[in-house]
Amino acid sequence: MNGSAGGIGLTIVLIVLVIFVLVVLVKSVRIIPQARAGVVERLGKYQRTLNPGLTILIPFVDRLLPLLDLREQVVSFPPQPVITEDNLVVSIDTVVYFQVTDPRAATYEIANYIQAVEQLTTTTLRNVVGGLNLEEALTSRDQINGQLRGVLDEATGRWGIRVGRVELKAIDPPHSIQDSMEKQMRAERDRRAAILTAEGTKQSAILTAEGQRQAAILAAEGDAKAAILRADGEAQAIHKVFDAIHKGNPTQKLLAYQYLQTLPKLADGSANKLWIIPSEVGEALKGIGNVLGTTTPDSPADGPEMVSRG
Repeated sequence: MNGSAGGIGLTIVLIVLVIFVLVVLVKSVRIIPQARAGVVERLGKYQRTLNPGLTILIPFVDRLLPLLDLREQVVSFPPQPVITEDNLVVSIDTVVYFQVTDPRAATYEIANYIQAVEQLTTTTLRNVVGGLNLEEALTSRDQINGQLRGVLDEATGRWGIRVGRVELKAIDPPHSIQDSMEKQMRAERDRRAAILTAEGTKQSAILTAEGQRQAAILAAEGDAKAAILRADGEAQAIHKVFDAIHKGNPTQKLLAYQYLQTLPKLADGSANKLWIIPSEVGEALKGIGNVLGTTTPDSPADGPEMVSRG
């Protein structure tokens, strides 16, 4: 019995020893992930900062504090009421981008660096916007962002934090001011629309007038070219007829006969009241009369004959 009891006791001791060794190993070996950092305290005092990778701690002597995130963090703070220079209360919503650069300072220099950044942002925002009127606050976001970033980066540097950017998400003026601004913007849009409509009408009228002028010019040029072509054609026809007559060497009788054929055409016009017949035509008519066997009254030898038409 004593031997059995001694064996059980030895087994329990071995089990306890194995558990103790496992606990020691678990507390001694730590793995730090990428983009994380750990602060080690030895007997309650800062000992070192652990970088990503495998590290060994002394059990029951070293203590690893909660890991810190070294990546850039984005914190959106709730809207803050801010009074502008012209005594209007605006609600401003901000976003801060920051990064932990010194884990030791972020652990021992400030208790809660996120809350500290929020309070510092609110205070700085009120100081900056308080010196601007509403119109300047609405149109100077880049300037406000720059001033906030400068003040925050300088103040948080000793906390081991670097502020990368500060952005104003929204600046909401009072509802009464919003209604006035909307009416002003609507009036401005209507004015611009009226100006654009008037400009369009003006350009349309100018283009229409220009088109009509070009059309009139082209029509006049076409009429002029047509008249020139007709005159050239008539001149060429007369020239050909004249050449043909001279080449044919016509007699006076033929000319008289052709003149007689032309007289009805000359009489077509209502304004033809007086005809002048050359003396050569009279002589030709005499010849025709002799040929036809008719007697023609004596005519003067020289000078044209005048025949009137009633």
